[in-house]
Amino acid sequence: MQTIRDWLSRHMNDPQVVALTGVLLVGLGTVVFFGDMLAPVFTAIVIAYLLEGVVQKLEHWIPRGPAVIVVFLLFMAGFALVMFALMPTLTQQVAQLVENLPRMLDRGQTTLLRLPERYPEFFSAEQVSSLLAAIRQESVDLGRMLVSSVSLSSVVKIFTLVVYSILVPLLVFFFLKDKARLLGWVRRCLPRHRTLADTVWHEVDMQIGNYVRGKFLEILIVGAAAYITFVLLGLQFAALLAVVTGLSVIIPYIGATVITVPIAVVAYFQFGPSSEFIWVMAAYAIIQALDGNVLVPLLFSEVVNLHPVAIIVSILVFGGIWGFWGIFFAIPLATLINAVINAWPEPEPPEAARGEADDASG
Repeated sequence: MQTIRDWLSRHMNDPQVVALTGVLLVGLGTVVFFGDMLAPVFTAIVIAYLLEGVVQKLEHWIPRGPAVIVVFLLFMAGFALVMFALMPTLTQQVAQLVENLPRMLDRGQTTLLRLPERYPEFFSAEQVSSLLAAIRQESVDLGRMLVSSVSLSSVVKIFTLVVYSILVPLLVFFFLKDKARLLGWVRRCLPRHRTLADTVWHEVDMQIGNYVRGKFLEILIVGAAAYITFVLLGLQFAALLAVVTGLSVIIPYIGATVITVPIAVVAYFQFGPSSEFIWVMAAYAIIQALDGNVLVPLLFSEVVNLHPVAIIVSILVFGGIWGFWGIFFAIPLATLINAVINAWPEPEPPEAARGEADDASG
């Protein structure tokens, strides 16, 4: 306890540290206690960060007001394209996938029942029967969960989606249009001694903005490459699998591995153990290799400098706390913690403190 008291007495006497700690606690409390209510605001902030870079580039040729209008109209056009072109296709392919699930399960059951005959040294009939029983039970539980969730909350989800579709674009427009005014209002609410907090904010602001824009480009590029590849190879549910492949890059090291399973399952049940199946899996592996070794270094070479262990731990921790948004912002949040640690003032050695005290007394 004495060690803790000494640490608090050294650091909490510094007004800069107190101001930074207060800002961090207020921000954390806002996310924890009001995160659900302010979800449209957080979503709009993410999109505004995404669009701010485009607005700044346009400001080299035109004033900010017209630049904001042009970028916002382009954003709304892309939003309409997703809602009225991509979403119906995804919904249709999800429905087709659900319809094909019984045939996939039957074919998978047939394949599993042949394992004891082909590989008796590795599989027994009892093991295969137990595995099939577990799969059937999981399928039944999943079906019940989907039916109950749709029947109980479909109306609420539709209403929430409609509200988000109106509020989020409106907030994005005002965040872009009145950025300077809003930031000035936030600064007036901050403590007077905030030099340390400003240092952390400038670093995190640059990191988060670059990360969000880079991650969005990565999702688009990987998703488009996957869609073109799957269509050329004749894979079913190409749009759906391309979307999940693009979104998998949100979770470094883990997303690509997890999405391999549905792609392999769909390809196997469509092509069987054939050369087409091998081509699909090889193409998917090439896409992931190019993403990790070419695209990520190009997009994030100056953004994030964190050890892979720190990234994985941050994904597990923040994803467990805040779900999807925790996973999406795991790296920026880890960057925030790293920036705070780097900016935190180091305590003076005891010898230096004693020397200053002796000089003052002399």
